[in-house]
Amino acid sequence: MRIWVDGDACPGVIKEILFRAAIRTKIPLTLVANQPVKVPRSDLIAILTVPAGLNVADQRIVELLDPGDLVITADIPLAAHVVNKGGTALDPRGEHYTHENIGERLTMRNLMDELRGGGIVEGGPAPFDGNDRQAFANQLDRILTKSRRN
Repeated sequence: MRIWVDGDACPGVIKEILFRAAIRTKIPLTLVANQPVKVPRSDLIAILTVPAGLNVADQRIVELLDPGDLVITADIPLAAHVVNKGGTALDPRGEHYTHENIGERLTMRNLMDELRGGGIVEGGPAPFDGNDRQAFANQLDRILTKSRRN
């Protein structure tokens, strides 16, 4: 297993949790971003900088992803690609995307985009908070524990 992080939009507190988890579990982690990101010095942690552009980081993650890898992303279309390729996708707020729920999440995301585009709905998700951080940490621990058992 490798951990891939959609690094441009991932909250800093989540990156810190991931850095500690990678070092603790000895699982390689790569942040994929279109701008430099500061990472701790470790043979297990890398940064892959891609050119700026729409979905460039997402496409690179999908290209490099192997079945069984874990991808951290809030991007639901990327999560759908990950799940379809046999990977595990986890949102920084702790939502674990699966074959059972990704279709519904993708449909809801597309509907909300249409409603926002039509001016019917404004705004986006609530601000990231401590509950989100805890939900992420708990779900990450479950996924990593299950991976070690397999």
